[in-house]
Amino acid sequence: MRVAITGATGFLGGALAHALARRGADVVALSRPGSDRSGLRHAHLTWRECDVTSPRGLEHALEGADLVVHAAGRLGEAGVPEEAYRRLNVEGTRNVLAAALGSPAPPRVLHLSSAGVLGVTGRTAAPEEAPYAPRNPYERSKAESERVALEFARRGLQVVVARPGFVYGPGDRHVLGLFRAIQRGRFFYVGAGEHLCQPTFIDDAVDGILLCLRAGAAGGIYHVTGPRAVTFRELGDAVAAALGVRPPWLRLPRWAATLVAAGLEAAGAATRRKPPLSRAGVDFFGQDRLFSWRRAHDELGYTPRHDLGSGLPLAVAWYRERRLL
Repeated sequence: MRVAITGATGFLGGALAHALARRGADVVALSRPGSDRSGLRHAHLTWRECDVTSPRGLEHALEGADLVVHAAGRLGEAGVPEEAYRRLNVEGTRNVLAAALGSPAPPRVLHLSSAGVLGVTGRTAAPEEAPYAPRNPYERSKAESERVALEFARRGLQVVVARPGFVYGPGDRHVLGLFRAIQRGRFFYVGAGEHLCQPTFIDDAVDGILLCLRAGAAGGIYHVTGPRAVTFRELGDAVAAALGVRPPWLRLPRWAATLVAAGLEAAGAATRRKPPLSRAGVDFFGQDRLFSWRRAHDELGYTPRHDLGSGLPLAVAWYRERRLL
């Protein structure tokens, strides 16, 4: 079985490439020229260079693939123009799916989306059929890329959409800032820290995504999230325990946190450095985002196995091995 993976040098794409190679798949990893491949140096992969924002070369890159995992995308961060998200997340998706549909034997495709397309959910877990409600440029681009994927499904391509949530664990650097802030005593809660999130350990995310790839319904959408909702205070306490440091105790009302984030964004733009907190980050920590994984469980057998107690120590150990903490 040959599986082509776009975005193989990213966190989720790399984890999926490792998992598929361990399971005996012939993995073709697609990456842009000059991408850092060091995280996959021990995996048995075939590399092909291509850029998903350009249709040129994509059909060759996907040649012979039975399955395609489209994991390439730009993650949310402050200061990125909306058009940059659209170019990679939307047009890149369109190019990959067009190349797949144009293949002599079109492969089955897994489109990696985000549960964030549903925005703020309140304290009841949202099902997949809830309406789109994106709140920032990243989420808007992912919602639009989903619409593109479903359009290709209607055209006859076997496309399945997986929506992972807040994913953490070995290999991640996107959530590293949260661990560092708690370690250094600089993390603060927005309000009382009682808003809810749904952390998903990387191994659970990979298992769920591969179930979607193998058995998900064409045109189907599946949430792949952690086992239960936790408050940000519970998350902060658990991260602190895994680090062996004092739990976070600082609090700021949302309006004050938003002002701080706006100032940090302005300073980051002036110095060309990534700000430690953005207004989108305040929005994340100051709202409830819960997503039901019942459909993935009932149709595919997905059951997340890792809670914070088992997942966070593994993440901390990985960071420390690489002297990131």
